Parts: sequence; C-alpha cells; structure tokens
Amino acid sequence: MRKRPPQALQCSVSHVQKGHAMLQQTLIAEPPHTEFVPDHDVTATVARAILDGFDRHYRLFRNTSRVAKHNFEAAKVHAQRDAVRSRIAFYDQRVIETTARLKHEHDAERLDDATWVRIKLAYISLLINHKQPELAETFFNSVCCRILHRTYFHNEFIFYRPAVSTEFIEADQQPAYRTYYPTRANLAATLSDIVTDFGWSLPFVDLQRDMKRVLRALYRHLGHWPEFALNTQIQVLTSPFFRNKAAYLIGRAINGDLEIPFALPICRSHRGELYLDAALFAHAHIRSLFSLSRAYFMVDMEVPSAFVQFLHELIPDKSRAELYTMVGLAKQGKTMFYRELFHHLRHTTDKFSFAPGIKGMVMIVFTLPSFPFVFKVIKDVMAPPKEVTRELVQTKYLMVKRHDRVGRMADSLEFSNVALPRERFDEGLLDELRRLAPSIIEEENDTVVLKHLYIECRMKPLNIFLDEHRGEEVETAVRDYGNALRELAIANIFPGDMLFKNFGVTRAGRVVFYDYDEIEYMTDCDFRRIPPPPSPEFEMSGEPWYTGHKGEVYPEEFGTFLLSRADVRAAFMKYHADLLTAEFWQRAKARISAGIVEDFFPYPQALRFAQRYGKTG
Repeated sequence: MRKRPPQALQCSVSHVQKGHAMLQQTLIAEPPHTEFVPDHDVTATVARAILDGFDRHYRLFRNTSRVAKHNFEAAKVHAQRDAVRSRIAFYDQRVIETTARLKHEHDAERLDDATWVRIKLAYISLLINHKQPELAETFFNSVCCRILHRTYFHNEFIFYRPAVSTEFIEADQQPAYRTYYPTRANLAATLSDIVTDFGWSLPFVDLQRDMKRVLRALYRHLGHWPEFALNTQIQVLTSPFFRNKAAYLIGRAINGDLEIPFALPICRSHRGELYLDAALFAHAHIRSLFSLSRAYFMVDMEVPSAFVQFLHELIPDKSRAELYTMVGLAKQGKTMFYRELFHHLRHTTDKFSFAPGIKGMVMIVFTLPSFPFVFKVIKDVMAPPKEVTRELVQTKYLMVKRHDRVGRMADSLEFSNVALPRERFDEGLLDELRRLAPSIIEEENDTVVLKHLYIECRMKPLNIFLDEHRGEEVETAVRDYGNALRELAIANIFPGDMLFKNFGVTRAGRVVFYDYDEIEYMTDCDFRRIPPPPSPEFEMSGEPWYTGHKGEVYPEEFGTFLLSRADVRAAFMKYHADLLTAEFWQRAKARISAGIVEDFFPYPQALRFAQRYGKTG
C-alpha cells in the first residue's frame, strides 16, 4: 500500500493540470510498498456508493426546486429565500456523507491506484443511461478529492474531461421544452395556452389583457409584423424559473431565419391573482436575468444539460459555467469554469499580473489580461486600520453567496488548492504572494498551488471609471452608484466601506459592489445623526466629539470621503442627497425589521406593464 499523508487536503478540478510528468516522478521516487488487496467486488460497490450519494443529492435538489412553485403561489417570500440559501449547502453535505461511508465501509483511503482507476471505469458504466451524467462525474471528483491527497491525484482517477455525452439525453417525465405552432389568427390564444400549461393553482387577473400587452411589446421590439413562415413555432422550457417574488417563463419564437428569445415574468398580486409584469425580448434584458450579481434561480430539471443548452442558445455570450451556476448547480459551474480556464491557458501566453486599481489591504487581486476574471487571495498580513481575520472575510463572502444580491453584488467562485503553471505568473505578483500570503501559496517545481482563492468577473473599478470620464457619463455612473446603495440597503446590506474603489462598472454599465470584508446586515447597524458639539471649540477640533463604537454609522460623514470632486458631488446631491441623512437608513432598516420584502425587478422599470398601462395587479 502506498503511504498517504495523514490529512488529505481538499483539492479542486484544477489539479489535473499539474501534468503527468511531475506525478510520474513522484510515484517513481516513492519507497517500495505493500499493496492493499481489496475484496473482489469492491470496485462496483464503491462506484455504486458514490452514485447513490449523488442521486440522493439531486433528488433533494429537485424536491427543493419543486417546492418553489408552491412558495411562489402562496407568497412565501421568506421561505423561498431560505430554500435558496439552504440548497447551497446540499452538495457539500452529500459529499461529506458519501466520503464517510466509503471510509467506514470500504477503507477507501487504503485502496490502491489501480483500484481507483477501475472504480472510475465502473462508475462510467453506471452513467450510460443517467439523466445527469455531467453532475455525477463532478460529484465523483469531489469525493475523490476528499479521499486522495492531491500529490496522488491525476487524470486517471477523476473526470478531467466528460466521459459521457450530455447531448440528446431524453427525460422520462417530459421533454425539456414544449413546442407550439401558432398562426396569425390564433397567436394570442397560443400565448394563453403557453402561460396556462404550467398548471398554476391561482387565477390570472386578466390573461386576455396580458396577452394583448405581450403582443404590443413584441410589435414594438420587431417594428413590424413579419409574414408567418413554414417553420413558425414557439419553444418554451417546461419548468418556470423562480426567484424572489416572480416566476419567469423562458423560451424562443422561431419564424424562418428569425429567432426571438423571450422571458415572461409572472407576479402575484396581493389578492392572490397572477399577472404578467413585462415581456422581455431584447438580448441584454434576458442576459441580465442570468447575471451572477443576482440570486440563483429555483428550477426543476430532470435533464439539466438540456436546460443549459437551451439557455446557451438564447444567450450564447453567457458561458455554460455561468448558466449552470445560475440554475443552482454551482459546483458544476465551477468544474466547467476550470475547464474553460485551462483550455484558455493552453491557447494563450500572457501572464497573471496585478489587477488594475488601488491595492487593497485585505486581498491580493490579480488577473490574466486575456481572461475576463479576477483572482482574489486573502492576505496573511493586513495593515491597520483593518481589523479582520481570514475566517471573518470568508464568513462575509459566504454571507453574500447566500444573500439575494439584487444585481448589485458580484458572486464569487471559491476554490481550494488551485494549481497553476508558474511560468504564467508575473514575478512581482509571485513576490507579493510569498510575502503577504505565505500560508496560501505553495510552489512545487513548475506549479504554483494557491490553497484558497476567490474568482469573480472582472469589472472596471468605479474610481478609475470616474477618473477617465467627465460630463454625462460621470453623472450616470454616480447616479447608478447611489441606486446601488439604495438597493443594497433595502435588501438588508450595508457595504461598510463605500469608497468608489470597492465598486465596479460592468460591461452593461451597471455599478456593482465587490469588496465584502466590511459588509454588514442593515439590521446590525445603528444609524445616527451627528450630535451638536458641546462647545464651538469641539467643532473646530480635528477630532470628532462623538463616539464611533462598532455598529454605529453616521451617514453625514459619507460626503467627506466620497464627494471631494465637484462634478461627482453635484451629481450625487442631485439624485441622492438623502443618502447623507440618517433618516433614509433608519427608514430602510425599520421596513426590514418589520418583515417587509421589497420588490426588485431585474429589468428596466420602463418595460413593466404597470409603467405603461397603470396598475396591473
């Protein structure tokens, strides 16, 4: 038996990139050993045990997604959010359970390499007619990573590339999408059938009215009514996408060479009736629904690859990794992200280097210029006045992942033990990692292993954006920055550090928060007005005359460190002067404390039927 280190490190899919050569040298250099001889049927038994663990995970995942429809119709907004939060932990819980079972029942840590290769082959045979083979392969990888030390981890043991194709998998219960064949005469009736075929238990306020509004919105989008072609059809995914207070029907219309993606948001009125809130046809609006700055969807999928393929055809500039993540399958999203990253590394030569912007006191942030993401490593050494620990920062990032990000907080992919080629690192970046994060970096021959990091979509820091622009663009960015603060506040998030450098501008021009080490719940903050000075001498002093205990926030101070530039100050005061008062923050906190959940619409207000036609619900 090969002797393994006493504590196996958690590893990620990235370790497959370390290369066979170094691993073979490691194996050859080991001393002689006595192989552990397993029972003759252990290969099939272990493979089945791992698949049982995955099947249990996905069964629970689907059950939670099915409950989303009931929560939506019953207006159980808090239950819906709780379900999204709890679902995030499902995967790791099942991996831990399966790993414990294998160690207890099969002494899995003592199985030799040849046995693990046979286990993988046996596992592949179990996936031939499976409905979620790509997810099951990732689950297998996760279990292996918990059992095997990464020094002994290579492509023969895990699924670096998919072994089972996900193309043309057919669901047993119903296909991934339904197809309708409208004519010019029955288009409105067909749209009604599409909406009602989801079996809602609640009536609609006025479905015929909503269908007319959808058709008017489609006409405005097209600019004219085209002739109906021979292949005219409407395809709609068979499960609604639930998030917050809304359900979304996702599909596309095909007419000749014209393909029109669409999303129909359905809301529930206070009287318990349903209504269509908007009709989204523009690519940018549908893409925004699946932004990683928003909460994950709840959607029931027997064959998730079919749903992701359909979505990818609608919004091809969204990667499959992002789409898997947005439908709640974050671990699969991470797997596919790393496959995309290393595919990219094989076809580029640029180096990891410091990301543009002001260096932070908590994180080392770097990027690969040709790849649209940033990589964040928590420092071991944090300069004053920061008073945070690695554990606290990780807690804050988990808080954001579990929270409704309302389109204003960047989601992060968290990884452990990521192996990257050393030759792709700028020497200055490597030196800083060694100096400020020595517990995180490990160098092995031609590989740099980062034991923990976060990865986010790259944005232009707001402070750089403001430095590079003037006039109307500054006013627009400052206005959206204030809107971001408002929306975060009513979502129960206080950013803490509100400096422009901690916000980014997306390629869609939206301002998003991405620095979380000082983030707090609004309900944990005490928003106060600055009291009058005891005497004029205190007011002239450079030191504050009021306390600044933990949790106390004085909004009147915000302008001092945010609004030093005249045009920025003018724009902020034009739209958001009330954000410099304690009253705004106190009102927002009071509504949250009263259990009020505000409405957030991931599309422009101007597209809402209520804006165009008046009250709809």
